[in-house]
Amino acid sequence: MKSPLAAALVLALLAASGAQAVEPKKKPHPAPAAKAQAGKPAAKGKPAADAKAKTKPDDSKTAQAKPGDPKAADPKAAPPAAKPPAPAVPDAAKAAAGAAAVGGAAAAAVAVAAQPQAPLTRDEAIKRAEASLNASPVMTADFVQIGGDGRRAEGKLYVHKVGRMRFEYAQPATMEVVSDGTQVAVRDRKLNTQDLYFINQTPLKFLLNEKIDLEKDVKLVDVVIDDAGVSISIEDKATFGGTSKIKLIFESKTFTLKQWQVSDPQGYETLVSLFNVDRSRSPDPNLFKIDKGSLLDFH
Repeated sequence: MKSPLAAALVLALLAASGAQAVEPKKKPHPAPAAKAQAGKPAAKGKPAADAKAKTKPDDSKTAQAKPGDPKAADPKAAPPAAKPPAPAVPDAAKAAAGAAAVGGAAAAAVAVAAQPQAPLTRDEAIKRAEASLNASPVMTADFVQIGGDGRRAEGKLYVHKVGRMRFEYAQPATMEVVSDGTQVAVRDRKLNTQDLYFINQTPLKFLLNEKIDLEKDVKLVDVVIDDAGVSISIEDKATFGGTSKIKLIFESKTFTLKQWQVSDPQGYETLVSLFNVDRSRSPDPNLFKIDKGSLLDFH
């Protein structure tokens, strides 16, 4: 069954080609007056001149008759020639026309969809980043960390606002980083050591706020928007040891936080990439407990 668009195009092509309905040929009928006079003998007792006058057509009526009036048609005249029928459009041509119409409509739809969207502004990018970070107070994700020396480590990240975060490194790494909302403990399971820091000394403290406001919480340095994503660079002068520079990298479409890069006061860079992010499951609260009993080195 042809689509309405294809059928409409076929009708348009037929109209454009000049095709018309052809009426059946009709045999012309002799004029009624001529018929009567031809079959009726001349009246008896009247002069021959009167008979001739009756058989002669009325000149005035003939002159007034329209050219197309069948009463004025000469019975011996040849019938008008019928117009030859227009060549029929082959079925293949109709199908091709329909396909062209459908294809043209599809191409138009693709062209509309392919129109470039308005570029994202700096303020819009910041608002969308904040909305993504504030979407849920909990997060569980896998992470891969590459340090300034090129060493690679991986593990599990747990977040539960306000203030709680845990980096649990997989073997052979022996480190753990745990925040309980007030302090941050950096543990080395192999050396059996633990260093404690105030949470406001860490470069990622703003990510643990109940509501993140990038323009108030930190100093915004730069916002870069491209096909690879959106990166927001910030500075924090209150971190331990001096000023830290942080770059948050978001997906271009979903604005999900996928990476961050931290440059510490000594210039060493650490890149953390997130995978399998889950913003619906609440982590176990015991993951954020810090043992403050022994082997403490408080900074």
